[in-house]
Amino acid sequence: MKKLQLFIDGNFVDGKAGWFDNVNPVNGKIVSQVAHANADDVDAAVKAGKKALEGEWGRLSLQERGTLLSKVADRINERFDAFLAAEIEDTGKPKGLASAIDIPRGAANFQIFADQARSFGSESFMQSTPDGKGALHYVQRMPLGVVGVICPWNLPLLLMTWKVAPALAAGNTVVVKPSEETPSTATLLAEVMSEILPPGVFNLVHGFGPGSAGEAITNHPDISAITFTGESSTGEAIMKRAAEGMKAVSFELGGKNPAIIFADADFDKALAGTMRSVFANCGQVCLCSERVYVQRPIFERFVAALKHGAEKLVPGDPYDENTSFGPLISKQHREKVLSYYALALEEGATLVSGGGVPHFSNDFDEGFFVEPTIWTGLSEDARVVKEEIFGPVCHIQVFDDEDEVIKMANNSEYGLAAAVWTENISRAHRVSQQLETGIVWVNDWFLRDLRTPFGGVKRSGLGREGGIYSLNFYSELKNICIKL
Repeated sequence: MKKLQLFIDGNFVDGKAGWFDNVNPVNGKIVSQVAHANADDVDAAVKAGKKALEGEWGRLSLQERGTLLSKVADRINERFDAFLAAEIEDTGKPKGLASAIDIPRGAANFQIFADQARSFGSESFMQSTPDGKGALHYVQRMPLGVVGVICPWNLPLLLMTWKVAPALAAGNTVVVKPSEETPSTATLLAEVMSEILPPGVFNLVHGFGPGSAGEAITNHPDISAITFTGESSTGEAIMKRAAEGMKAVSFELGGKNPAIIFADADFDKALAGTMRSVFANCGQVCLCSERVYVQRPIFERFVAALKHGAEKLVPGDPYDENTSFGPLISKQHREKVLSYYALALEEGATLVSGGGVPHFSNDFDEGFFVEPTIWTGLSEDARVVKEEIFGPVCHIQVFDDEDEVIKMANNSEYGLAAAVWTENISRAHRVSQQLETGIVWVNDWFLRDLRTPFGGVKRSGLGREGGIYSLNFYSELKNICIKL
């Protein structure tokens, strides 16, 4: 049985709280034992991060840090197959998806922030003074210190590196807690870091949330900032804890995202895009569309076409090139999703497709698969329309005009992302500007430029990351005034 250790101060060590199981969601089998960190382990990791800031890492220039981060990106690509196997083992997602998105983006995150670090500038201002000699003000960017990075399980490597890379580029050190469901690629990344970075710059602690490593990170007085991706309720709990020490926070939280398909859309493109935005990664993407709004002239046709597409998805072996649909991450999460399948029928939904569990007649029956599921017929106040499910589901609602659909789309406590499908450029701008979300895609979905701001409004998050927006969060800005 593989054992995944903690990585603290440049060394792999056992956790003081023992071990826990890492389960493959495809077949329910235990694939590794994971070291469980307690508060003492987290304290050791934080102390290692502080020591690194005072040592070699803290003395490196922006250019030197950028060079090291580029080496990290190169090494991930050199070990691509190992990272890919680890990601599939933890998540069960199809090889085609993980090899096209998860691992390449994990490496790309380090490369783009390495490039940003090398060209990282600051502002300066000349001020007039009464004596006529003036003053020079310039902005110096300082690292925050030791940053706590708490990661989700749906895109483990991608979303971890999305936070770690800019934090390191800005000169910080990190204590990373991956999800207990997906510890493997984080451990591989620690191996890469051990080859390239000074001890204490990257520290890895495995564990859980309350009463475990996550809570210890949140409570530690020497953690300067916390970046978190996950459920909104967990973000709220972290924010309350972080307030006691005035820690900086950046949260990317839940979503109940709308997709709006107007009658003038390119039907085939809108259908293909919505298939992706509803069912990608078994619906386990914070950006997925769980609410689909279709204009009346094409409503029946679109529902039928989406049903046909959903029923063509193939669950099963992630290494089979025909597999297009993976499992949910855990038994517990499957129980949650299935409870919403039952609730939808209780609330009066019309079941268009799915609603159950696929059967394989092999050990995949012990995995955590569910059927892709589509409903119609519910009111906008139904719980399955209001609450984030985080599974391969959508409710399709008919609408007649722009004002109506904008009102329905905005009637949510979340505001992360939206997709708008129309061939009318004026409508595209008009509707996009009125949607209460942090991101709007027009005639596409999940098309990301890593330089752009990423984040949500309302209960979908706090702050923005990406490009210079990430570097601004992970930096402390100091104004230095020189009287001439």
